[in-house]
Amino acid sequence: MFLHLDSTSLLFGFAIIAAFGFFFGTALDAIMKEGGFGPTGNTLLFIFGFFAAVTVANRHGVNLSDPKMAVVWGLGGAFAFISVLALIKAGLARLGS
Repeated sequence: MFLHLDSTSLLFGFAIIAAFGFFFGTALDAIMKEGGFGPTGNTLLFIFGFFAAVTVANRHGVNLSDPKMAVVWGLGGAFAFISVLALIKAGLARLGS
């Protein structure tokens, strides 16, 4: 999917996802406090999770020509990725204490 986009569209899409990632990363930092990864860490994890989910969905044959479906898959993957990492972090914190 990403290989078929021109550089302007790819850069514009990345900028939009980065802006959403910063917004959600800051909100998640306020909610999760020390259980999270900080605003910058949450933002980077959100961006990575979004693009990883869209890539995985595309490789598994999900039709992402509709931008709404791409956004749904991306947001779902981003929040799932952050949730799994937060659970792992909490589990490791309990094992360490």
